[in-house]
Amino acid sequence: MDFLLLLKAVIMGIVEGITEFLPISSTGHLILASELMNFWTAEKSAVFVVAIQMGAIAAVIYEYWARLWGAATGLFTGEANGRRLAFNLIVASIPIVLVGVTLGQQVKELLFNDVAVALGLIIGGFIIIWVEKNPPKVNAQEVENISFKEAIYIGFIQVLSLIPGTSRSGATIIGAMMLGISRKAATEFSFFLGIPVIIGAGLLDLWQSREVLQTSHDWLVVAVGLITSFISALILIRILVAYVAKRDFMVFAYYRIISGLLILLFAFTGWKLW
Repeated sequence: MDFLLLLKAVIMGIVEGITEFLPISSTGHLILASELMNFWTAEKSAVFVVAIQMGAIAAVIYEYWARLWGAATGLFTGEANGRRLAFNLIVASIPIVLVGVTLGQQVKELLFNDVAVALGLIIGGFIIIWVEKNPPKVNAQEVENISFKEAIYIGFIQVLSLIPGTSRSGATIIGAMMLGISRKAATEFSFFLGIPVIIGAGLLDLWQSREVLQTSHDWLVVAVGLITSFISALILIRILVAYVAKRDFMVFAYYRIISGLLILLFAFTGWKLW
């Protein structure tokens, strides 16, 4: 058994759990962490990166089980808030599902590289700064107040997250804020919206790549990453909800810009830190 590989899987799981719900691009950080640690083969690493995101999203289901169950049952019982949230999550998920199924593999082949990640980080950072300095009027304080129309717009914005470095959380949270949704509601809606998207993408990728993970040890590595990402994401969710209640996202914008510029510097100069 390769214990060093399992240790790297733990580190990757922690990176995923911490970055999945922050507006700084979990995929971008996982790509960079994978290269930094020389983690697994390219094929297996790509499958691992998608798969362990399901661990982080499982933390959302655990943390918000009561509200999510209310949304699910609201489709059948007719409870207004639950029904609205459920329908909004469904319609907001449709655009990225359609684009992901048709173009997801091409995007992965073309844009899963350092330069694409860096540009996504930098551009997203400047967008966050612009939104924070020009905050729109808030018209939806809670997730249940988000309108059907706003949910559709957020769904189209989420498609941008297929580009590494953009950040699914960053795109949906900042996009929702631009529509007049409160910071807290935008953050929670982003949490919930990740459930069908990430679980669907993870299961589909595992099925399509079932021949890549051939041994029980391969699956053990994935399982370790899943469990670690679940635990670290659960901690992060609770911290982030408390954070957004009092502060803005400017620190993440600066982090994105600085890290993106550093990645470009190393990419174009050939310098290495390791």
